[in-house]
Amino acid sequence: QVQLVESGGGWVEAGGSLRLSCTAAGNIFGINAMAWYRQTPGKQRELVASIRSGGSTNYADSVKGRFTISRDSAKNTVYLQMNSLKPEDTAVYYCNADLTRRDNLLPSNYWGQGTQVTVSS
Repeated sequence: QVQLVESGGGWVEAGGSLRLSCTAAGNIFGINAMAWYRQTPGKQRELVASIRSGGSTNYADSVKGRFTISRDSAKNTVYLQMNSLKPEDTAVYYCNADLTRRDNLLPSNYWGQGTQVTVSS
């Protein structure tokens, strides 16, 4: 069993900052990539940022220059530092992990439970 536990969501005024954290725990051999997605009602879940095991990162155009994804490999934890937040960043943010399970050495994909981020204008 693998769990992704997220924290750090909340309410902030426009222009403010929040930092999200996500820790993967359980039956893990190795993590290939971790990412943050977000979703608003009636819309598809969209990729916000991702980071691979080698450290390469990818960002949605809408967050480039404002958000930074980073990781602590020793802790199986990924962070999303969100600065200069805008009301349109309001969404439920989900952590995603692409990893190899320890028990069967097969690749698997997992989602966190989601954390609400609300940015007021």
